Amino acid sequence: MGFLEKFFKLKEHGTKPRTEVIAGITTFMTMAYIIFVNPDILSNAIDTPNAFAAIMTATILSAAFTTIIMGLVTNYPFALASGMGLNAFFAFAIVLGSGAPWQAALGGTVISGTVFFILAVTGIIDWMDRAIPGSLKKAVAAGIGLFIALIGLINAGIVTGDPATTVALGNLVSPPVFLAVIGLVITAILMAAKVRGSILLGILITTVLGWFFRAEAVEGASMIGWFFGTDVATVTAIPTGIKSFVDLNIGNNFVALKEIAFHLDFAGALKLGFTTIFTLVFVDLFDTMGTVLGTGARAGFLDKEGRLPKIKEVMMVDAFGTVFGALMGTSTVTTYVESTAGVSEGGRTGMTAVVVGILFLLALFFTPLALMIPSAATAPALIIVGVLMMGAVTGINFDDFTEALPAFLTIAFMPFTYSIASGIAIGFISFPIVKLVSGKGKEVNWFIYVLAAISLVHFFPGLVSWL
Repeated sequence: MGFLEKFFKLKEHGTKPRTEVIAGITTFMTMAYIIFVNPDILSNAIDTPNAFAAIMTATILSAAFTTIIMGLVTNYPFALASGMGLNAFFAFAIVLGSGAPWQAALGGTVISGTVFFILAVTGIIDWMDRAIPGSLKKAVAAGIGLFIALIGLINAGIVTGDPATTVALGNLVSPPVFLAVIGLVITAILMAAKVRGSILLGILITTVLGWFFRAEAVEGASMIGWFFGTDVATVTAIPTGIKSFVDLNIGNNFVALKEIAFHLDFAGALKLGFTTIFTLVFVDLFDTMGTVLGTGARAGFLDKEGRLPKIKEVMMVDAFGTVFGALMGTSTVTTYVESTAGVSEGGRTGMTAVVVGILFLLALFFTPLALMIPSAATAPALIIVGVLMMGAVTGINFDDFTEALPAFLTIAFMPFTYSIASGIAIGFISFPIVKLVSGKGKEVNWFIYVLAAISLVHFFPGLVSWL
């Protein structure tokens, strides 16, 4: 106890070891869904034989070590893991959208983390934060939320493609789709009741219900025929023993990890283009900034000027997490807003973060459970996360058209073009234009004009050679 008190300065922060442990467990429960959701998303792009197990192991290790480092270096109760939104950008925009190899996407992630680290060390982050308008930052968060929700709806089968209308309502009477709808309702009820770990519990409950749903409709059978009584496989694989949930031999996890760890293509990464790398840096930077300031305010960490002490160290650890995560084989690692759950339980020091990291390491023994979880269980989690991220739209002044239009275009372009980068690019292009024509050009920082010019290249890649 003496060591803990001396290292984390518990009394100085008005907390006790028991409180910090409870706070750490609470934070872990609220963000543990990433263990299942992240590999479900990234395995769409990373095509190795044991992709899901490999990505899951990379997700756990990167979350564990970077969260522990955050606690030890900054003494803040901030937890980190692969970021929602950026994992979708990695899979569906960079790899599947542009056709880049996943090794190049990992290389690009390392580059973005390195750039982020340099920006943090030099203090340029603060300047960028002041230069970029708040409406665009909020629009990016909201747009990513809508994009993630769309992915969730598609994965659930609730939304499907249609040659006549582009998109359409899926077959809700299909057993897996109906299960996803039930999972969404369950998770929504838990969220409304403010149950800790609602998203994680929703995933687990839906997974269990999947034991009773057939993977496909039985021809000629009623809805009752979806349950036990036929030879059709279930949505969730039926466990055959304790090893279906727990595996004390975690060596297989690291064998799978070898398929993706340190598989980087920097030459291919450089071909991704400035906009892609900038998007990785931009989203991580401002997502982290918003999270740590919001969580810091709730914990009473901010000074009289509203700034977070040791913000540079926090951002440096976050940047390191991105590099380390990419080396392991996962997308951008960022500070989680779910850290506020632990703060609400009284967590005030880095001991909370260390507890979270240790719990992530223990999760390595429960990877068989993660391999059992179907998309019908994780899709509702994506939709709920989308709802939470869309909340940022309330901070945009839609009464001011010069703020509303760029924000709307940013939000709309992300799901409608299936590209987070395109949403950010159209926002940076439209913002200075609409401000200039309305006589408000002085409100635009010169840096935004530079970003607007670069964003034009994103939409018209041949523009540079033409000029």
